[in-house]
Amino acid sequence: MTSRWRVLMLVLVFCAGLSSMAAAQGPPPPVPPRQGGAPRPSGGPTQGFSFKWWQDERFKTELGLTLDQCKRAEDVYQGVRPRMTADMEELGRLETRLSEVITAGVLPEADVVRMIDQVETARAQLGKVRTLMIYRLRQMLTPDQRTKMKAMHDAWEKERRQGPVRKRPERMPREGGLL
Repeated sequence: MTSRWRVLMLVLVFCAGLSSMAAAQGPPPPVPPRQGGAPRPSGGPTQGFSFKWWQDERFKTELGLTLDQCKRAEDVYQGVRPRMTADMEELGRLETRLSEVITAGVLPEADVVRMIDQVETARAQLGKVRTLMIYRLRQMLTPDQRTKMKAMHDAWEKERRQGPVRKRPERMPREGGLL
């Protein structure tokens, strides 16, 4: 299975309800800039908008995407991309500040609670924008294409579950964590 296929399936699973798990793990590690010095619009495939499945030949063929659908999908992506990038940067900034405050341990609890609310509001906003993008992309597919997309996702999910069992590494609390 190709890397792009796996990335798409991760995006679909993520959008199907796993965003809370990803959010609980904290922000992704910094990503090096792309060639040409332009920063990436996302931290990686788990961010939900770095894999353009409508440009992938396999997806175009298996789903029977038209040129118009590919253009509309790209328009949706480009329309949401600046907002998602800004929201991700804001979330990262707020999470970093909260971690610093927790590590320092000098602010009153009420101030920390307000900061937590700001972080979670930013995370929710990012999730809303990302989910709306996924919804819009899904709406431009025909019912038959949606069925095929679901079948592709189900096949990927089955393969992922039957893959090699990996032992989960022990996790240390993040700096600024509760311990």
